Amino acid sequence: MKRNKFLKKSLFGIFAGLSFSSLSKSKIKRNIGFNHMPNLENTSVNTVIHRANTRNSADFGWLKVNHTFSFANYYNPERMNFGVLRVLNDDVIAAGKGFDTHPHKNMEIITIPLEGKLRHKDDMGNEGIISDTDIQVMSAGKGVYHSEFNADENKEVKVLQIWLHPNKTHVEPRYQQISLNDIYIKNDFFQILSPEKNDQGVWIHQNSWFYIGDFDLLKNINYTIKDAKNGIYCFVIEGEATLDGNKLSKRDAIGIWNTDSVNISTTNGTKILLMEVPMQV
Repeated sequence: MKRNKFLKKSLFGIFAGLSFSSLSKSKIKRNIGFNHMPNLENTSVNTVIHRANTRNSADFGWLKVNHTFSFANYYNPERMNFGVLRVLNDDVIAAGKGFDTHPHKNMEIITIPLEGKLRHKDDMGNEGIISDTDIQVMSAGKGVYHSEFNADENKEVKVLQIWLHPNKTHVEPRYQQISLNDIYIKNDFFQILSPEKNDQGVWIHQNSWFYIGDFDLLKNINYTIKDAKNGIYCFVIEGEATLDGNKLSKRDAIGIWNTDSVNISTTNGTKILLMEVPMQV
């Protein structure tokens, strides 16, 4: 019991450090980009593949984590980010457990529960449940404190947490949560995030667009990049997919840049999170 409590406190300190100090402006400039991501599976000079089994995994008892990029006590200089995409954590939180109140600053934080429910509370006065049909975003800006706990006392919650470097710093912190049921489309990609307040989905302080595709049939889709300065990072949540000739399985991911479009082929049971993000700050 004492060990778990110590681990939780240690993690909170590291998380806070990532947000407040270690991601200083000078360090961001060193880390942003893609040349530091060599990969033997590259099929072209503008592609990087991150297989599920190459992620960092850890089991703290109350929390099981899979880190695509360096995070907390996991550091890999070749896995720092994909453009402004800094964090992609695939977490499993035990029943009734969670993250006590901790700080963030100057980061766009997106939470997408895959199974179960999270209980959220922050110092902006927001409190409530985020379910597996919702998406939540916090623009941490000049500073915010929040906590997240599994809202169920009997089963785990599975959640993706994503951090993006913002295109402006020290903004007033903000919170937004919507139901994806209202915009869900089967067998096609539907937009869940954008830079525009009045566009579909949630919005953030960054020139980025996120889509989810949930397929139960074979389909071929050509995704056109919205901004020439952007790349796309696709994370296969379930099933299998082929992107520009690269076959991916569950929890595999691929990043592609310096391209106008990407071809995506799906199968029955494919679910994909597609993230278009700037490659430079």
